[in-house]
Amino acid sequence: MSEHTLRLFFALPCPAEQARAICKWRDEQALDGLPVTRANLHLTLAFLGAQPAESIESLKRLAADLDCPPFALTLDRLTTIGKGFICLQPSAPPTALDYLAAALRAQLAAQGLALDSRPFLPHLTLTRHAHERARGHAPAFTWTVEHFVLYASENVPGGVRYRELGSWPLHAPGTADEAATDAD
Repeated sequence: MSEHTLRLFFALPCPAEQARAICKWRDEQALDGLPVTRANLHLTLAFLGAQPAESIESLKRLAADLDCPPFALTLDRLTTIGKGFICLQPSAPPTALDYLAAALRAQLAAQGLALDSRPFLPHLTLTRHAHERARGHAPAFTWTVEHFVLYASENVPGGVRYRELGSWPLHAPGTADEAATDAD
């Protein structure tokens, strides 16, 4: 077994149109902290941390077996979580979002992956390392979530890049068309 590991997580990618709108709004607010790049905006479903590169294929198979219908996601609450993460959150998380995160986490746990024990807290990080807290409402940024992704977090000159390793469509139970589509 190789000692090569990747920093992995499952997430909902923010569609390009919404990412542009969110970044424009964020920049107009002059929020404290270091802005997350537009290409990196996402909502984490399950953070896996450092995993052996050999585990990617089993993670892809696990993701392909999940059933969850597409759903509308609205991020409309501005808040600070943890130590300086200014985020957008849904004021009313969709039931399907909670279901998808719980099903994914249950499958990962069944494969023996130790996950963070904190409850699922849906959020999209806008800035990191903020010294001032942000709270309040934001415009409603809404999109239909139709797929989820496995990402590898990679350090690159000037920051971090999230490389897509696989993507899976959301579908109601019993309506799966295809399994996963692999990213290049």
